[in-house]
Amino acid sequence: QVQLQESGPGLVKPSQTLSLTCTVSGDSITITGYYWTWIRQSPGKGLEWIGHIDYDGNLLYSPSLQSQISISRDTSKNQFTLQLNSVTPEDTAIYYCARGMGKGRGGALDAWGQGTLVTTSS
Repeated sequence: QVQLQESGPGLVKPSQTLSLTCTVSGDSITITGYYWTWIRQSPGKGLEWIGHIDYDGNLLYSPSLQSQISISRDTSKNQFTLQLNSVTPEDTAIYYCARGMGKGRGGALDAWGQGTLVTTSS
């Protein structure tokens, strides 16, 4: 059974960098065919697909966020990370990591972390 768990600071000041880690257990993040995904949820935007890193390390980002985003992974720790630079109050959201079954925002998500609230406020 695959499990995902988000971790990181719950408060980030505007203009600073939001950094989150997703720790995966039960399956290796290098298993062929999976896309390790970041999603966020806010009242104004609903569920918003951020991007993913796939089983081979390939990256795909939301065009609207691409300039701010860096996703990476550490296969030795079975973790993948999200870095969101220069945050504004609009970046306040619940952030989820999830496992996708196909490339891009249309891919089905078959496992989710519980989510972590990040507030981007001074």
